[in-house]
Amino acid sequence: MSTAAETTGGDIEPWEEVTPDAARRLLVAAVEAFAERGYHATTTRDIAGRAGMSPAALYIHYKTKEELLHRISRIGHTRAVAILRSAAQGEGGATERLADAVSSFVRWHAGRRTTARVVQYELDALGPEAREEILTLRRQCDAAVRGIIDDGVATGEFDVPDVKGTTLAVLSLCIDVARWFNVNGPRTPDEVGALYADLVLRMVGARARSDAA
Repeated sequence: MSTAAETTGGDIEPWEEVTPDAARRLLVAAVEAFAERGYHATTTRDIAGRAGMSPAALYIHYKTKEELLHRISRIGHTRAVAILRSAAQGEGGATERLADAVSSFVRWHAGRRTTARVVQYELDALGPEAREEILTLRRQCDAAVRGIIDDGVATGEFDVPDVKGTTLAVLSLCIDVARWFNVNGPRTPDEVGALYADLVLRMVGARARSDAA
């Protein structure tokens, strides 16, 4: 299995929105190359070679290397927004929803760590227009988590003097999992997700946790 096909449960990363098949193969190859070598050190020839195609074939589907990165980033961030919004709009109080948001977000960054590293750490390689589109999606991620924390403060479930700063800390913790997670390590993505959910609830002083203790 290629490094771009890592998952939380053994399913191959589908990239089902990328068609035709040749375009999908090139995108997967780009994810692998960018994660391994970095965007700037990767050439279009590197990407085409990984996909088993000629460099000329790449330009049929993507005009530039940046267009490839932009598409990877857009797809990845759109999924991130969906994960966090689903948790934010779920049932239960703020404690349950924040735990769900963190555990789900962490599982994605662990199980899709190669993709996540490219999505989260190559933003500065994008041009101004593409970068602003991705920053808009990042702000939506921030808003979903901040909304849950705001709800928890309003209901008395959380003790958070600085909601904005805490939101940034929570997201940073989750994102960093993509940098260090090892599929051969002692913990599964589910276990890391559960651990981080517990840590974040402690961070926000979740009242439900204290009452239960």
